[in-house]
Amino acid sequence: MNIPLKPVAALPLPSDQDATGRTLGDEEIALIAEAVRSGTLTVTKGRFGKTLETDFAALVGAKHAVACSSGSAAIHCAVAAFDPEPGDEIITTSITDMGALTPILYQGAIPVFADVDPRTGNVTAETIAARITDRTKAIVVTHLFGNPCDMTAIMALADAKNIPVIEDCAQAFLATHAGKPVGTFGAIGCFSLQQGKHVTTGEGGLVVANDPALARRVYLFVNKAWGYGDANPDHYFIALNYRFSEIQAACAVAQMAKLPSVVASRVATAARMDELLAGTPGVEIPHREPNDAHTYWKYCLRVDPAVIPGGPTALGKALKEANIASAPRYIQKPAFRCAVFRDQKTFGASRWPFTLARPEAVDYSAERFPGTFDYLDRVLVLPWNEKYTDDHLNYLGASIYQAATRLAQGGAA
Repeated sequence: MNIPLKPVAALPLPSDQDATGRTLGDEEIALIAEAVRSGTLTVTKGRFGKTLETDFAALVGAKHAVACSSGSAAIHCAVAAFDPEPGDEIITTSITDMGALTPILYQGAIPVFADVDPRTGNVTAETIAARITDRTKAIVVTHLFGNPCDMTAIMALADAKNIPVIEDCAQAFLATHAGKPVGTFGAIGCFSLQQGKHVTTGEGGLVVANDPALARRVYLFVNKAWGYGDANPDHYFIALNYRFSEIQAACAVAQMAKLPSVVASRVATAARMDELLAGTPGVEIPHREPNDAHTYWKYCLRVDPAVIPGGPTALGKALKEANIASAPRYIQKPAFRCAVFRDQKTFGASRWPFTLARPEAVDYSAERFPGTFDYLDRVLVLPWNEKYTDDHLNYLGASIYQAATRLAQGGAA
C-alpha cells in the first residue's frame, strides 16, 4: 500500500448503470437521430447495421461479423451454427451467466461442465480434456471478467480432437492472448452490448467468424433462416428472429469508435490498483499470464479466508460501510446447482433434452469441481469503470486496505 492508512471520506464512484460511468454522448445522439430521420429502423434495409458489422470485424481482426439482439442470442446463434443432434454434448464452464448455457438446451444439446482454474475462474485445456467424449459436438470457453483463457493450449486440444470452439467474449472486448484478440482463436466469437459491458447499446450482441459458411449460418439464424437476396429464398431450418435494430446499430457504431480508449483506461487504472493493493493482508490482485492482455470488465480480488475471517463475504460487508459495492463469490452457486440443471426444469415436465444425457454428463458431484468451489469461496468482484480518476482509485485502494487490515487483525466485519 503506497498511500497513507487513514480514514477516508466517502466518494461516489462512477456507475455503468447510469451516465456517470458510460461513454454515451453527443456522438451516439447524432447517429441515432440520423437513423430515426432516415425512416428505416430495420437492419435488413438500413446502413448502420452493415457499418457496425464491417467496423467490428475489422476491429477484432475477423473476416465476418453479424449483429444480433443480445449476448445470449449471440451464443444461441453460435451453437445453432454447428447444428447439434439432440443429445450431443457441448462442454462449457461452471462459472458463467445463464444466458450462455440455456441456448445449449434450446438446441437440444447437453451442457457438460468443465472445472476451472481456481486463480482465474477460467476453464483450461486440462479441465476440458477431462470432459471430452465421442459425443462432444463443441466447446464453449468464457474469458471471465476480461481475462483470456489459455487459448494456445485449448486450441491445440480442440484441433487434435477436431472439435470446434466457441469463444464467449461478452466480458472481454479487445482482450488478447499471445498478442491475438480473443474471439478469433476459435471458430466463432460472441460479444455482448448489454448495459454493463465495456460499450453498450442497452442490449445487443455480435458474432464473429472467419469461415464464410459459419457466418452465413449465423446470419440465417438471426433472420428466421430466411435467405434474403437468394434466388429462391425459403426458411431453410428452424430459427428465430434475433435481429438488432438500426437505432441500436447507430448507437453501437459510435460506441465502437470509443472502445479502444475505454479499454485503455480500464487497463491503466487496473494497473494502478494493483500497485495500491500491494501488501494488503489476505488479498491477491487479479492473476493474469504475462502474454495476455486482461481488459477488466470487473476487477476481482482473491481473498484468503485463513487471513481474513469470513473471506470475501466479510470483506464485501466491510466495504459496504464505505459505500463500495462488491459481489462476494460473483455467483452464489455454480451454474449446475441452479434449478434448471439441478431439477432439469426445461419444457413442461419432459426434462428434455436431459432425458438423452449420459449419467456422467450430468454428474454434478462437488468432488468433480474442486477449482470451481475454491474460486467461488475466495473471489470478491469489484465494479470497474473507464471513468475512474486518481481520487477514485485512492479511495478504493485505501478502503480495501483498511477493511482487510481491520479484519485480519480480528476486527468485526
